[in-house]
Amino acid sequence: MLAVTTVPAAQAEEEAWTAKSYWLHMNSTPTNDQMIAVEARRRSYIVLNAWESDLAKKFKAANPKIQTFVYKDLSSTRSYACSGGVDDSDLPTGVGYCAADPDWFLLDPNGQRFEYDGYAGHWQMDVGNPGYQNAWADNVIASSKAFDGVFMDNALFACDTYHDKGVCPASYPTDESIRDAYRSMLANTRQKFVDAGLETVANMSNARLYDGAWDTYVEHLDGGFDEWWLTFNDKDLLSEYPQGWSRQIAQITANEAKGKITWVQPHHSGAEQPFRYAFASYLLAKGDHAAISEIEETDRYDNPSEWRTEYDWDLGTPLGEHHEVATNVHQREFECGTVIVNANKTGTGAVTVRLAETHTNENGAPVTFVALAGTTGTVLRKPC
Repeated sequence: MLAVTTVPAAQAEEEAWTAKSYWLHMNSTPTNDQMIAVEARRRSYIVLNAWESDLAKKFKAANPKIQTFVYKDLSSTRSYACSGGVDDSDLPTGVGYCAADPDWFLLDPNGQRFEYDGYAGHWQMDVGNPGYQNAWADNVIASSKAFDGVFMDNALFACDTYHDKGVCPASYPTDESIRDAYRSMLANTRQKFVDAGLETVANMSNARLYDGAWDTYVEHLDGGFDEWWLTFNDKDLLSEYPQGWSRQIAQITANEAKGKITWVQPHHSGAEQPFRYAFASYLLAKGDHAAISEIEETDRYDNPSEWRTEYDWDLGTPLGEHHEVATNVHQREFECGTVIVNANKTGTGAVTVRLAETHTNENGAPVTFVALAGTTGTVLRKPC
């Protein structure tokens, strides 16, 4: 008989197979010591602005294991952060508007500097220019000493992003040309961040729409963030099709295989169907690095996202990868539970999946089977 040993509480918590979450605190709203203590304990990652280095230190003091990231836009410089010919000392970008070389500004088809539609004072920069690449990386590294990593916003895939459809920078008139520019920037600056000991996670929203795009960017990063993941509001849920559900699940799977970070962000109000669909889908692919955090109002990055009771459920060690049990219906077994997702279109009929043993559903009821309609999911628990 093997001797039974008691696992210390801290070690048991560390070994629990529970959800990971993050907090994008990018609107610089007030915090207090109680909020910091609570969120530092339960979030794995937090993103702050460059002028919040003191706040980053507070989070690390509350939980040395939390990873702090500084927000920096890859793609723009901000004229509102320049006054009297002098840039702010702490910037949301890597290059100040006043200090930027005029050759680094992208021009529209009429030869004018290219401003983001809907974001006044955001001027699009030439990420393929080696001078811009080096200046951006050097400035970001110099201003990130209080942080563990850099959150690189706006790693774009389409040349008309932030502009009217089909209106692209004169230097990058096609989607492939602008993707080449981003791959160049990420590849050419990679070693600088490695040498500085800073991890890099880029916002790669809409990568699913472009074959291989996610992997070719992540190759030069420590992780990726998908800003619009599976649920776009309470009613618009991404189902399976060639550029749909499986593409976003594969983002997590590919990153986990490489030991890289994935942050996924469903958009919903907390309603039952979108929450369960997104959360169950996340658990189908999650390993040691992926984290989830929901949002309801686009770009409202102030207070922490709601902490769900389900985030603390310990399902035990996964018993394998997820697998298809019916058309577009996927299941994954754990020591202490089962996760099932029906990724068929919203409104399609329920598919019944029978369980090998009795589980407890989200409402606390015992079940031996579940019937899931399209774009629904469930996380079931069992004794272990």
